[in-house]
Amino acid sequence: MSRIQRTTTAAVAGLAAAALAVSAAPASTAAGPPAGAAAAPAAASRISTAYVLPGDRVYPEGIAADPRTGTMYAGSFEDGTVYRMRPGHRTAEVFLPAGADGRHTANGLKTDRAGRLWVIDSSSGVAVYDVRSRALLARFVVPGDGARFVNDLAVAPDGGVYLTDSSRAVVYRVTPRDLDAARGGIGTLSPRFDLGDVLEPHKPGDFTLNGIVADPTGRFLLTDDMLGGDLYRLDLATGGIRKVALSGGDMHNADGLELQDGRLWTADNVDNALTRWRVAPDGTRARLERTLADPSLQVPTTLVRRHGTLYVVRSQFDKGGPLGDGTPEIPFTVAAVRGL
Repeated sequence: MSRIQRTTTAAVAGLAAAALAVSAAPASTAAGPPAGAAAAPAAASRISTAYVLPGDRVYPEGIAADPRTGTMYAGSFEDGTVYRMRPGHRTAEVFLPAGADGRHTANGLKTDRAGRLWVIDSSSGVAVYDVRSRALLARFVVPGDGARFVNDLAVAPDGGVYLTDSSRAVVYRVTPRDLDAARGGIGTLSPRFDLGDVLEPHKPGDFTLNGIVADPTGRFLLTDDMLGGDLYRLDLATGGIRKVALSGGDMHNADGLELQDGRLWTADNVDNALTRWRVAPDGTRARLERTLADPSLQVPTTLVRRHGTLYVVRSQFDKGGPLGDGTPEIPFTVAAVRGL
């Protein structure tokens, strides 16, 4: 998730402004990685519109796919609406209305194997819904006072859910037992990994941790520091934290992540780019393989992959949203990217 709060520090806002000045390739073309990078350009990639999100100020942020049905969900960072996108239907429908259950935003989204939809409100925590009945099953809130920005989440094979906090540089955990205990009520998010002393030097409150994914074998998580440009491996058994050795590029402006079959895809928001990395089986190394840069991605914030196609959220955060002034292009959409 890429939004920089209106109350965030000037340093982070300056980072976003500088990144917005990066030139992009012409529409519908692919550009290679920065000079010196080893990755090949994704010349065969194709970008099209997969879904339309109704509304004039959607500013979508997160996306999730239900592996059982192919149904996808997207969230509005502007008002917390959650949209449902069904196969064979080009226009999304409102699944959860704006402000439902006190939600101000809807950024990180994820479905789990039990048919539950997890929806993050960056200002408070995460809510869990039954995708069949739309019933609210439980809520989990950030402990304590002060700055917080709950951002993205991943579901591990054992059912544990892990959430990044971009302001506190921590990763929270919700276990299946926690979910059972909070059912019908409110629970508290428990910090599992604290990266505050591990990340590259940054000021308190800087926007750091962003996307997060779970290794399908259940051994580790990967999370990116969009400010420092690094990727971190979080060991689920030991709690150990280590920096992943990257070759060919870095994680600056990396937002949402997707991990499948030993490859990691990133949405690099203000760079209007997507990347593909080859990740070592133990998660300690990653090599940049391809980069696709195209202004038609419209500040991509996250992505999900189904049947070889990447579905990418076009946030338009730089057009009257949290990263800039102006007027967005209507309608807001989700892109389909093939060949990356």
